[in-house]
Amino acid sequence: MLAIILMALGLIGTVISFGSAPKTLDEAKEILAKQEAAHHGHGGGHATETHSSDTKEVKHEEKAHDVKVVEEATKETATTHANDSLKGEAKDAEHATAHKEEATNEAHHAADSTSHKEEEKANAHQEADTTTHTEAKTEEHHVAEIATAHKEEVSEAHHAAYNDTHATASHHGEDHGDAHAEHVFHQMQNRPWSAVYVSLLFFLGISLLVMAFYAAQRVAQAGWSIVLFRVMEAITVNLHYIGAFMLVFIILTAMHANHLFSWMTPGTFDLQSPNYDPIVDAKKWWMNMPGWVMRSVFYLLVWNAFRFIIRRKSIEQDNGDLKLHKRIYNISVGFIVVFMITESMMSWDWIMGIDPHWFSTLFGWYVLATFLVSALTVICLVTLYLRGKGYLPLVNDSHIHDLAKFMFGFSVFWTYLWFAQFMLIWYADMPEETVYYVLRFKEYIVPFMGMVALNFIFPILLLINSDFKTVPWIIVIAGMFILVGHYVDLFVMIMPGTVGDQWGFGVGEISAFLFFLGVFIFGTFTAFGKANPVPKGNPYLHESETHHYYIIEHKGEDNAHH
Repeated sequence: MLAIILMALGLIGTVISFGSAPKTLDEAKEILAKQEAAHHGHGGGHATETHSSDTKEVKHEEKAHDVKVVEEATKETATTHANDSLKGEAKDAEHATAHKEEATNEAHHAADSTSHKEEEKANAHQEADTTTHTEAKTEEHHVAEIATAHKEEVSEAHHAAYNDTHATASHHGEDHGDAHAEHVFHQMQNRPWSAVYVSLLFFLGISLLVMAFYAAQRVAQAGWSIVLFRVMEAITVNLHYIGAFMLVFIILTAMHANHLFSWMTPGTFDLQSPNYDPIVDAKKWWMNMPGWVMRSVFYLLVWNAFRFIIRRKSIEQDNGDLKLHKRIYNISVGFIVVFMITESMMSWDWIMGIDPHWFSTLFGWYVLATFLVSALTVICLVTLYLRGKGYLPLVNDSHIHDLAKFMFGFSVFWTYLWFAQFMLIWYADMPEETVYYVLRFKEYIVPFMGMVALNFIFPILLLINSDFKTVPWIIVIAGMFILVGHYVDLFVMIMPGTVGDQWGFGVGEISAFLFFLGVFIFGTFTAFGKANPVPKGNPYLHESETHHYYIIEHKGEDNAHH
């Protein structure tokens, strides 16, 4: 009933998240405008807006720079014209003064030559003054006309330059803004798909690694874990259920229903296309649609085939047929070999391919550690629940102690791989590698660093004490930290390359997790109820039943028996 409720709630929320995603570019622009308004209104805000606001600031700075350059050029032109006008006015004034002096000299000469005629001298002097005044006034009027013409010319040039600059900057800004808005539009559309993808991979990876751990126990002929076989077999049934969802997701992705993988963009491998990517083109021998689809389908078919065969023969072995035991051993060896190859290839295709420019030779191991510690945690939690309900009478505290030791040990192993991958990339400082961490430190710093604490610090503190490894409530708390931490780990692997700075933990993410959690619970406990919880035909059953550490006190049990 709980599983059905979780699936129903998850399905409803997932539909809502897809429905709330923007359908057109205009809707994306409106959302961007609201984000920008909220960002400026609160003087900051969520780190997811940093990239968007940085882009807008660069755009505004480019506009301002263009306008400033033209305005300075215009001012310089106006200053030159004004200086020319002032020089012209000065020359005209000098000319008028020279003219006036010349007229005055003539008047004085005329007065000297006709000194006996005082009346003629006065008349000549007055005539000269009148003539000089008229000519000077005419020259001044001419200078004013020249200055006015220059001023109008400067004003028109400034207006024309300013308008041209605004038109160019506005056109450039609109083109850049539309390209950015379209990019963000695809990221917003990717978010519900990415939320589904993260939860889908998380539960599929757990199911796969439970299968791998189970096969490893078969191959190692371990005696302690036999009483846990039915639990592990029940969990691995989700390779069928969740694998079917993954197959549908692969088909939809190949049909371009989403934009999670940028190398699938049309034109990526076409030299004539604006979408051409030379880095990805160099990897087209691996990154191509037919190869990706065929490999993905192959992974799912092989994993499911091995699980189906081993589970069927394990149930048949309850009659005590040792030939079946040997056959299961051989099949498990084959699965381990195939698994080690396909798991690395799967991590390249389904996770690392989201960031096609980046690569890490350690990535397959890193993903393995993430899913393995999560798988061991799930085995332990399901075992504790079923033992508490009385369905696993042969499971004692020593079995729980062993599972908790694996949780502790592989948490340290995961931390080692995380640090090794990060440290080597940081030390080499190669752009094609550091680009992976730059985005995560810039936009995802809180979940990126937070998951290190969840996956290492808390499990270490809670499980380092040997006595704590047999206390159910401490194991459950440590298990919750581990599962949440590794979900966030997978989240940070996928989201930066698919949604960029448009990430968050909202309805879509929670709903997708609830849906696949419901599927996982339904598949696990349904499968567990279809077989005997004790694998009676296994030759190592008695060894597992009497498994005991001398330092472990089996609370509520007869310790003398052990």
